[in-house]
Amino acid sequence: MASIVYFSKQITPERLIDLYEKLGVSLPSPVAVKLHSGEEGNQNYLRPEFLRPMIEHVDGTVVECNTAYDGERNTTQKHLRTIKRHGWNDHFRFDLMDAEGPDDVIEIPEGQVIQKDFVGKNMKNYRSMLVLSHFKGHPMGGYGGALKQLSIGCASSYGKAYIHGAGVVEEIWTSEHDRFLESMADASLAVSRYFKGRIAYINVMKNLSVDCDCCAVAEDPCMQDIGVLASLDPVALDRACLDLVYASSDPGRAHFLERVESRNGAHTIEAAEKIGVGSTDYTLVSID
Repeated sequence: MASIVYFSKQITPERLIDLYEKLGVSLPSPVAVKLHSGEEGNQNYLRPEFLRPMIEHVDGTVVECNTAYDGERNTTQKHLRTIKRHGWNDHFRFDLMDAEGPDDVIEIPEGQVIQKDFVGKNMKNYRSMLVLSHFKGHPMGGYGGALKQLSIGCASSYGKAYIHGAGVVEEIWTSEHDRFLESMADASLAVSRYFKGRIAYINVMKNLSVDCDCCAVAEDPCMQDIGVLASLDPVALDRACLDLVYASSDPGRAHFLERVESRNGAHTIEAAEKIGVGSTDYTLVSID
């Protein structure tokens, strides 16, 4: 049976809640809300003020993990300082899940490339998760959406290097590219199964830059905003977002898709479907 993906062209805080309610899921407390806190200097990440009603609606705790590259979020001290500057702990509970080790390890026996996922140890403190993703391009993955939030987003700093290196941390920036994408798919299975039946996904197609929110120097958006999508299937959700870009007549579409296609971004979706994370067979239900 096709997965349901709800879609609205209206990008408002209230519409996020509307689409979440359409999913018919009640996430048990405590709820982890996984989002991207934004690298210092980035202009495109989704702001706390916009996401606040959705986070409060599920009484969630905003969760993040440290990065594996130079910047203002690669150590606990710097990341917490950035979190404060960006206002994430002004109104919400905030948890840097890998602020202290050791990492938790989730086994992935079905993994195509990696069989372990190293996640922030505090993830075990939550009974459910709302994956609240800013859909946009990405310098390495081609695009960033729900699957990236599940994999790279929930991984500890070490875990991020492990995924990027396709299981060899020392090859973080030199591993074979498709094996890196397949490692992301493997890690997305680990987290989605960890919260099986207690996880929901929302993608916001706003500020559509070819660059990720992890870039301190990012291109400005190249396309007009498209809308908000929600699903219980992260594979269907990311596929639907890409399909909306392909269907767009926006003049910036070609630039955005060049980023996706030059990095073989859709391969992450294909690899995730292959191991059972979700399905690319979906029905788009418009809510306006």
